[in-house]
Amino acid sequence: MGTFDKLQEQLLLQEWPNIYLFKFIVPNDNEKIAMVNSLFDENCEITMYPSSKGNYMSITVKEVMLSVNDIIEIYNKAAQIKGVITL
Repeated sequence: MGTFDKLQEQLLLQEWPNIYLFKFIVPNDNEKIAMVNSLFDENCEITMYPSSKGNYMSITVKEVMLSVNDIIEIYNKAAQIKGVITL
């Protein structure tokens, strides 16, 4: 069973393409933030907020996704970036 199987089951109940909201907590490191941002299309809407102590950056991304597999693929790629937490 994969890490995102439960999420995939829930997403399969929705119709696609659809707008999907991704949320990540990323160490406040320009390289890691850039790596997360690079997972998305230039047409997406990215919002970033620093944590209260400034150690982390909350990144929220709204993007039109064509399929559940596209969403899972982004989460799998984000999981490869050291220190990134997917919500």
